[in-house]
Order: sequence, then C-alpha cells, then structure tokens
Amino acid sequence: MSLITTEKRGHVAILTINRPESMNALGAPGDGDQVAAACAAINADQDVRCVVLTGAGRAFSAGGDVKAMKAREGAFGGGGVGIRENYRNNIHRIVRSIYGLEVPSIAAVNGAAIGLGCDVACMTDIRIAADTAKLGVTFLKLGLVPGDGGAWLLPRTIGMSRAAELLFTGDVIDAKTACDWGLVSRVVPADELMGAAMATAEKIAQQPPHALRLTKSLLKQGQTTSYDALMEMSAAAQAICHLTEDHMEGVEALLEKRPADFKGR
Repeated sequence: MSLITTEKRGHVAILTINRPESMNALGAPGDGDQVAAACAAINADQDVRCVVLTGAGRAFSAGGDVKAMKAREGAFGGGGVGIRENYRNNIHRIVRSIYGLEVPSIAAVNGAAIGLGCDVACMTDIRIAADTAKLGVTFLKLGLVPGDGGAWLLPRTIGMSRAAELLFTGDVIDAKTACDWGLVSRVVPADELMGAAMATAEKIAQQPPHALRLTKSLLKQGQTTSYDALMEMSAAAQAICHLTEDHMEGVEALLEKRPADFKGR
C-alpha cells in the first residue's frame, strides 16, 4: 500500500498519509521517496494552488514506527553511520519535501500527531486541528532527540519557551492547548475538520497563483535571511508580479467592484 495518496479537487491537492493500521507511522524504507515524489508533482503542477495534508483513520501520524525501533530494522537498523544515512536519505526527505512545497499548505490534524508526526504537521504553513487531536514531541521518552529537524522548526512555530517545555517534558497536549500556544491556528469539531480545511484551501486557491507561490517563498526566506536581503527579494518578486496579467485583473476587479478571476498568467 502506498504511504501517500493524492487527490485533486479543483486547484486544491489533498495528500493523505495512508497507513491507518499503524496510526500512520512513518520512516519505513522508501517513505521519503514517496513523499518527495508526491510533493515534486505538486510543485510542477502550476494548476495546484494549495495543499491539504491529513491522515487516514484515527491519527494524523503517530510518528516513527516504534515496533521497527524495537526490532532495529528498516530506517532504525544497522550501525550508527547506517542509521544516520537512513535519517538523512529517508526521514529527512519526508520533512524536507513537505517544507519544500511551493504552494501554501494546510495540515488537517485529524487525531494524534506525535513526534515525527507533529513535526511533519509543523512543516505546513497552517494547521487546523480536530477537537479530538493530541500533539506532542515525545522523543526524549524514547531516549531519542528530535532527529527530523523539529528542534529548528518548533521554536520558530511556538517560541523557544513553549518548544523547550514540549521537548523537555515530552508532554502530549490537547487541541485547545495547542491552539492557545500557537501550534495550531484553529480547532473545529472532528466531523467538520476537512470541511474547514477545504474552505480555507479554496479561499487561498482564489488568489493569483504566481504571486501566491512568491509570497510563500518570501515568508519562508524571511525566517532566516537578513532584512536587507529580504527587501531585495521582495523588490524582484514584485517586479515579476507587476508584469503579469493577473495583476491587471486584480486592479480592474477592484476598480469595477467585482471578484477577480485569476488565470495564472
């Protein structure tokens, strides 16, 4: 069974982690390749303007496969160098690919998002949680560190103090607490989750696609680059947008007091 399934609804692509029998555990050999291929296809499809990422069954993702860890097999088998390479070439490909999506992404957190699963959710731009969701980064409880880049991203998502509390205690928090802390932006009833995520995705998908991708790029670059460098990037991106048909459509729609119809040109 494929780890990841892709469905396209209009300009929105839905990616589903499809391993419900193991609560969508991640890290099996080939997982990184599958996620990378799905994300590369989305980046190459100029008709896609937003992505919704969710999990099949009752979990978003319970994280790394603990049974495989116990058996020291798959991504967690072999010597130290081999395990490091498994992380770099497999697990890291999962999070890098989600983070590298060029269009806005929304995690519809439908259940447990633990460890690697929580960090995968954090690689998206927007997180909406079901009221039944639980989130945590429980690496230390397994005698591990956040080996998937979570120590870089989590403080940027919820601040250093909250990130340290979650990582150092290994606590699992409920959806309301996650919202209070800024780990998710909204909590909705479980049966309304995909509707809420799709409504947000479709609103995003109404925006001009080239400017949308450039705006996401600027947001990401702004997290790590200098102010002056970002200002230069912004000027260059804006120059590109000014020359598009979508810019003229936006101006005309505003002046004519009607909704804009952006074509990606």
